[in-house]
Amino acid sequence: MNIPDQIKAAAQAGQLLPSTAENLTAWYQGGLPAWATESMAELVQRGAWSELNDRFFRYLEFGTGGMRGRTIGVVPAKAETGQLSDTGSPEHAGIGCNMMNDFTLVRATIGLHRYVAKYLADKKSTARPKIVIAHDVRHFSRHFCELAAATWIRLGGEASIFEGPRSTPQLSFSVRRYQAHCGVVITASHNPPHDNGFKAYFEDGGQVTPPHDKAIINEVNGVTLATVAQHLAKNPAGIVTLGRVADDDYMGVAAQAVIDPALLRKTGLRVVYTNIHGVGGVTTVPLLIHAGVKVTEVPEQMAFDARFPTVKSPNPENAEALSLGVALAEKGGHDVVMATDPDSDRMGTAVRNRAGKMELLSGNQVGAMLADYRINKYKELGWIPQEGTPSAALVKTYVTTPLQDTIARQHGVKVINTLTGFKWIAAKIRGYEQKLVAAMGKDFNYDATPFRERAALLQKYSTFYLFGCEESYGYLANDDVRDKDGNSACLMFSEVCAWVKSRGLTVPEYLDEIYLRCGFYLEGVINIYYEGASGAAKIKRILDSYRSAPPKNFGDIAVARFQDFGREKFTDADNEVIPTTDLYVVTLVNGYSFAARGSGTEPKMKFYLFGQEPVNGATDLAAAKAKTKVTLGKLKTLIEADARQRAEPPTG
Repeated sequence: MNIPDQIKAAAQAGQLLPSTAENLTAWYQGGLPAWATESMAELVQRGAWSELNDRFFRYLEFGTGGMRGRTIGVVPAKAETGQLSDTGSPEHAGIGCNMMNDFTLVRATIGLHRYVAKYLADKKSTARPKIVIAHDVRHFSRHFCELAAATWIRLGGEASIFEGPRSTPQLSFSVRRYQAHCGVVITASHNPPHDNGFKAYFEDGGQVTPPHDKAIINEVNGVTLATVAQHLAKNPAGIVTLGRVADDDYMGVAAQAVIDPALLRKTGLRVVYTNIHGVGGVTTVPLLIHAGVKVTEVPEQMAFDARFPTVKSPNPENAEALSLGVALAEKGGHDVVMATDPDSDRMGTAVRNRAGKMELLSGNQVGAMLADYRINKYKELGWIPQEGTPSAALVKTYVTTPLQDTIARQHGVKVINTLTGFKWIAAKIRGYEQKLVAAMGKDFNYDATPFRERAALLQKYSTFYLFGCEESYGYLANDDVRDKDGNSACLMFSEVCAWVKSRGLTVPEYLDEIYLRCGFYLEGVINIYYEGASGAAKIKRILDSYRSAPPKNFGDIAVARFQDFGREKFTDADNEVIPTTDLYVVTLVNGYSFAARGSGTEPKMKFYLFGQEPVNGATDLAAAKAKTKVTLGKLKTLIEADARQRAEPPTG
């Protein structure tokens, strides 16, 4: 029996999903390279039906920010594995329309180019579509970067890439710096080693948002396999390589994250830093050293390595990823440990407490301290009025701690809540920029205006962006970059640590000062992973059931309010409408709350939990902490049990 007949028989037997059989047959007969056809034949002949379903049940979704997926299958084929590289990369990225590989990458690149070309034509521009592409250290990242650039040039555009791995925030900045029409980062951020991705940016340096996102998706979905097959060869001719000048330009603006440079130079802060085998060492280390920080790198994690061999997951949110750094700091008596993820857009940290031990901090805690310190410092230096101003804003996501809302209100500044994803924070910055440019006239050069002067003008004619963050360890100091920046986050947090040290305090004691002013806040998160085709169905069932049958109570705690961001209309503090999405916010009668959403980058369901208790004085703080921890723990158990039940198909 030939391969197409075997596929048809497996579908008739219920071993392959109908969509899998259709896509697999089209790809097998699509005139693809020999290794790809051989890989599909091998998996069929081995009866690897579950693997084939996961690889072919759909096209890898190009979402509103790009796409992420496996490059290495759970069950790899010999032809795609081929000869492993020195760092364990297979010869080819795994075959499959639901995999991140040459075919889905080229498809995304063609779709993005088609949209940008139409966008320029609508503006009556004769410019060739211009793109900047960066990549991290993952399997196939350099190859994907070069293939995307070669495809872009073959389509008639201009493409620039970096001479080696560079961070996501540097790409965001470089799109603006080189006046590109769009940008791409080849990365899967903190995902497991077998993943990679394609993250798209528009001309403002932020990830694509409406109306561009949906229009790009439509273009990508319209690219045929036959068209893809014409663009699989890499030709480096015409690709521009960005070198040292591009690095220096980015580091120049990243260094402006420090508000009070003298603090770092006089305090002698001692930092252990790890890039967890990623790109952070390229920029973060020189930035810290130049600022006067004494840096010790974790030697076992300095080298680029797509396998991330020293950690279970290269995610600075996880304690295990910082364990080598913490051990080094404990031994050497350092003040703080900081880690960035593979593309250096997130930063995780541990600090020394009063007992002399290193203590891990959450993204919510770090964000709260950065917000409080930076607003205070801007007031101290006269950048914003002492009493605050509605023309300066702290921008955060709905799933980030409400402690930051309280901090902003106490400081008299505006707080903006956005949907999950830093692209929405970048969109607010873009809006503030556009309002200022409109007020100043078409000859006004926003980027060329010195930051201090720009801050004053924004407060007069628009809104000055003070700081932005999201709970998942993402922070952004200023508006020269339009995505979260782990490099400048290390600088910002070093400044906070130096300030705290100069006061004779520890970082946890500074956090307690905030709690005494604002009340105690504690957060939690639930991640429920559901892989593959069956997993996608489970996530959909949870999301659908929340809408059709909202929860009424959890244990003996009743639901006071249920907010559905997919059905109700919400506006932010600027009176701008929040786009609809599958996000649910549940508030309980005891004041605790949680948000529920499907992850946009990983196969999982996410729940964000928020607990808070009033604090009337220093003697109340310990009791408030204990009560919140117990209550939030009980709530977490109930929410997860309810979600797992909703994930299963109804019985009877």
